[in-house]
Amino acid sequence: QVQLVESGGGLVQAGESLRLSCAASGNIFRINAMGWYRTAPGNLRELVATIPSTGRTNYADSVEGRFTISRDNAKNMVYLQMNSLKPEDTAAYYCRAEVASPTWPNTYYQYWGQGTQVTVSS
Repeated sequence: QVQLVESGGGLVQAGESLRLSCAASGNIFRINAMGWYRTAPGNLRELVATIPSTGRTNYADSVEGRFTISRDNAKNMVYLQMNSLKPEDTAAYYCRAEVASPTWPNTYYQYWGQGTQVTVSS
């Protein structure tokens, strides 16, 4: 099994910054793409940013230029630096990872974390 644990959420004022972290642990052979998604009250879960094992990152238009996704492959971690936060960024943020196990090294399964709440006040 694989576990993803997010941390770093909290309550901030508009214009401030937060850094989210997500640690993957368990039966991991290789991690392909990782990403951050969010769910605001009354809305569907939406993509925030993704980062492949190699290659270009991808951002939602609403966060482009304000958020930065990065990863540390040696530590199986992914980060989301969020700057210039806005009230509309208020949501539960979820980490996602595509993970292959040692038993099935060419098969990737999708895992999700439990989420961390980000609240931005105006």
